[in-house]
Amino acid sequence: MLSKFIETLLNKNSKIEVHAHCDGPCGVYDPASTRVAAEAVLAMTKKLIALTPPSSTNSEEWTAYSNTFARFVAVKEEQAKETKKEILILWTDYFKPVHLETYPDLHEIIWKAAKLCSACKVSVDLAQAEELMNYVEKIHNIFWASKGRNDAFVKAS
Repeated sequence: MLSKFIETLLNKNSKIEVHAHCDGPCGVYDPASTRVAAEAVLAMTKKLIALTPPSSTNSEEWTAYSNTFARFVAVKEEQAKETKKEILILWTDYFKPVHLETYPDLHEIIWKAAKLCSACKVSVDLAQAEELMNYVEKIHNIFWASKGRNDAFVKAS
């Protein structure tokens, strides 16, 4: 087997048949990862708003505060990016023109959700993070309805 593979590689006229799992028609899609990432955005937004800066000029307190603040921001931005990625995977790989016939506002919902991901990356706005969760729930409901199911939107937190 290995010798045949090496021979094929060395022979420039031969063709190798390749199979890949990613971007394939496996049909394994689920908006759950989208929800988890959006929930993390909301949770980090809440934590950032609740974070109280030190009242003193103590450098150790400010270092600890700054470190915590930076970590919360980093997680919020990473998860907003992940949310957008997951939304766009559903949009580009799962949803088809037939879904637009059934859900004519699907394009608008996806577009607004993706824009909210960007907005949540660049700000600390509780209303935007909550609105993102609302759009993720809409996508969840459309996704499962398109499969003839009514799976509940259950948040982890």
